[in-house]
Amino acid sequence: MKLQFVGANHQVTGSAHYVEACGKRFLVDYGMEQGNMSYESQGLPCAESEIDFVLLTHAHVDHSGMLPYLCAKGFSGPIYTTDATADLCSIMLRDCAHIQLQEAEWKARKKKRGADITEGFEPLYTMADADNAIRLLVSCHYDVMVDICEGIRVRFTDVGHLLGSASIEVFLSENGVYKTICFSGDIGNKDQPLIKDPAYTKRADYVLMESTYGDRYHEKSEINPIEDLAKIIQETLDGGGNVVIPSFAVGRTQEILYFIKQIKERELVKYHDFPVYVDSPLAVDATEIFQKNFYTCFDEEALEMVRKGENPLTFPGLNLAITAEESKAIHSDEEPTVIISASGMCEAGRVRHHLKHNLWRPECTILFVGYQAMGTLGRAIVEGADEVKLFGEPISVRAAIMSLPGLSGHADRDGLIEWLDKFEDKPKCVFMVHGDDMSAESLAEYVNKEMKIPAYVPYSGTVFNLATGEFEYEAIPEKRKKKIFIVSDAFARLVAAGQRLMAVINKNKDHANKDLAKFTNQINSLCDKWDPDNFYIEEPSGKKSKKSKKKS
Repeated sequence: MKLQFVGANHQVTGSAHYVEACGKRFLVDYGMEQGNMSYESQGLPCAESEIDFVLLTHAHVDHSGMLPYLCAKGFSGPIYTTDATADLCSIMLRDCAHIQLQEAEWKARKKKRGADITEGFEPLYTMADADNAIRLLVSCHYDVMVDICEGIRVRFTDVGHLLGSASIEVFLSENGVYKTICFSGDIGNKDQPLIKDPAYTKRADYVLMESTYGDRYHEKSEINPIEDLAKIIQETLDGGGNVVIPSFAVGRTQEILYFIKQIKERELVKYHDFPVYVDSPLAVDATEIFQKNFYTCFDEEALEMVRKGENPLTFPGLNLAITAEESKAIHSDEEPTVIISASGMCEAGRVRHHLKHNLWRPECTILFVGYQAMGTLGRAIVEGADEVKLFGEPISVRAAIMSLPGLSGHADRDGLIEWLDKFEDKPKCVFMVHGDDMSAESLAEYVNKEMKIPAYVPYSGTVFNLATGEFEYEAIPEKRKKKIFIVSDAFARLVAAGQRLMAVINKNKDHANKDLAKFTNQINSLCDKWDPDNFYIEEPSGKKSKKSKKKS
C-alpha cells in the first residue's frame, strides 16, 4: 500500500494523488496547474496507460482538467465521481479542450505575423480526448459504499464546495492489513448560497486535506453579500459604468445570479430592471445542470424557492450570450449593465475582452468574487497593477477594482480546523495539500501543536507507505533550504495572527467606545514596538527615547 504525492503540493492547483494497493494503481484527481508554479508536479510514477481507475472529488479544472490528457496517453479505465460532478465534467472538459485549441490557434496566427512567441502551438489534448474522458465517467451517489474491486471500496461525502463536490473515503484491505484514507477534496465554506454545508467524515487512518486558506480567515461583510453587491451595482450604474464580474462559470456564476435575483425582487437597486449578461456558454450550460440537480445538492433555502415554483437562477433582465456575435454585441449596448463572464482568474475566455473594453474606464467597476492564484492576471489586477497586457496590447487600469467580502467556496482556517476536528477518532497522520507554502505550513503547525495530530506538508514525488505508516521517500526540492523553511513558517504564523486580528476587530464593532479605545491603544502599542521604522535607544536613566533614522 503506497501513496505518492503528485500535484498541488506546496501550491494550490494541479491536484493529483497516486495510490498502489490490492494490485491496482489509481489516481485521486488529475487536475491542471494554473498560474505560476512554485513547485511543479514531478509527474506520475508510471505510464498513464497503467492507471486502472480514477476517483474524482469535483469538477473544477484544477482537479479534473488533466483527465483528457490521461486518455490521450492511453488510459481507458473508469472515472468514479458523483452524479452532479459527472454532469458538470461533461461540459467542463469539452470547454477546457476548446480553450486550449483556441489558444493554440491564436498563438500560431500571432507567430505568422511576426510576434515573438516561443511556446508551442499544440494543445495539451483534443476535443476527442475530452469526449473519451467523458465516456469513462461513472456516476455515484453520495453516502453509498461503492465496491471498486476486491480489497478497495470508496464512499463519496458532500463537502459543500461546489455542486457535486465530495470528500472521498477509500477503504483498503490487502494481506490482512486494513487502512482507510480520506481525501478531503476542496472543503466548502459554510452558509454558501444554493448548496449544502459540508458534511463530516468520522474516521480515517490517514487524511489528505486541502489548505488553501490554512493561514487566513475570510473577511466578514459588515452587511451581507447581497446588500454589498447591490451597493456596488448601484454606485456603478449611477456613474454610467458597467460592472464586470470575472466569475468561475461553474459555481460562482450561479451564486451571483442567485444574489441578483434577490436584489431585483427586493428592489435594492433603484434601476431594478437593469440588464445582466451572462457571457459564457459554459456558465449557461452549468446553470442548467444546477437546476437538474437541485433536489440532491441544493440547501433548504433554495429548495423552498423551487417548491414555490420559482427558479432561483433566473429573473427579468437576464440575457444569455452564447455566440461570439452575441458576446461582441454587449459592447455596443450603451446602457450601464452587469456583465458576468469567465474565466474567474482572467486567464482565458471572454472576460478578457470585457476587461479590454472596461478596465481603462474610471466609471466602471471590476468586481472579483473568487480566489485569484499567484501569477494570474486576476491576481495582478487585485494587487494594484497600473497596467496589464490583453491580446498583446497594454491597457491602463483606471476602473474601480473591488472584491465581494466573505464570498468564497473554500473553508477558511476556522472551517478547515472544524472539519478536521469532527473526526471522532484522531487520524494517525494528516497531509496538507492544495495550499501554498505559508497556508499549508501554518495549518500543519496548528494541527501538530494544538490538535496533537502528526501533520506534514509533502512535496511532489514524496512516497508514503500506508501499511507501515512510514515515508519511503521524502522529496525536497533543491531550492527549498531548511533556513527558508523556518522563516516561511514563522512568517506564516504572523500573517495568520494578522488575519485573526482583523476578524476580532470586526466582531467588536458594536462594543462600548471606552472598550474600543482601550483595544485600539493596545494595538497601536504593539505596532509601535514592532514597526521597523521606529528605533529606540536605552538612556542611562533606563528610559527609552526614539532615535532618528537620519545619519549624523
